[in-house]
Amino acid sequence: MGFFTSSAPAQLHPVHPPLGLHANFYAKQPTTLVLKEKVFSFSGDDFSVKDTNGFTVVRCHGQAMSFRDRKVINDPNGQFLFGLRNKLLSIHKTFIGETQDERELFRIKKRIGFGTKMEAVFINPSTNQEVTLVLRGDFWGGSADISVENGPIVAQITRELFNARQIFGDQQTYYVTVAPGVDLALIAAICICFDEAKNEGNN
Repeated sequence: MGFFTSSAPAQLHPVHPPLGLHANFYAKQPTTLVLKEKVFSFSGDDFSVKDTNGFTVVRCHGQAMSFRDRKVINDPNGQFLFGLRNKLLSIHKTFIGETQDERELFRIKKRIGFGTKMEAVFINPSTNQEVTLVLRGDFWGGSADISVENGPIVAQITRELFNARQIFGDQQTYYVTVAPGVDLALIAAICICFDEAKNEGNN
C-alpha cells in the first residue's frame, strides 16, 4: 500500500450529473473539509465537520453507550441526514448509512486489492444508477484519492493545505478537497467511516 501516491493537487473538475444523496449539499465550487483523526476517541462526544472558512457542513452525534454501533449525521440545523452503524459479523469492516427507519442508503467497506483501502457504494438519485467510490492511498498517512470506480477523482485527502494557518488544527488535522457537484455530507460521512475503520484496525 505504501507505494501509492495520490495525484498531485489540482483543480477538481465539476461532476455532472451531480454525485451524492442530498442535492442541497452539492458543492458549488471546490470545497475543503477539515477533519480530525480519531474523532470518536471519547465516548459520547459530538463534533462538527467544517470547511476551511469555518462553516459547519454536518454535525455528528454518538450516544455514550452505543457510539461504536451507531452515529447520527445531522445538517447544521440539527435535521437528520443519515445514521451510520457497524454491520456486525461481516468478514470485512462494513458500515451502513441508513434513513431514520433503517433503510439502507449506502454501504462502506474495506476492500481487497493493491492500493485500495475502502469503497463506498450507493444509488445516485441523479441517475438512479449504482455508484462505487474507491479510496486509494494512505488515508491518514497524508495523501489519498477518492474517485469514481473507473472514473474521475472527486475528492483528495492531504495532511497539509498549502500554507494553512495553525488555527485550523494540529498534526492530527487532515483536509479533504471535494469537487463541485459532489455531496459534501456524503464525503464527510465516508471519511468518518474510513477514520474509524483505520483506528480500529490499529487497536
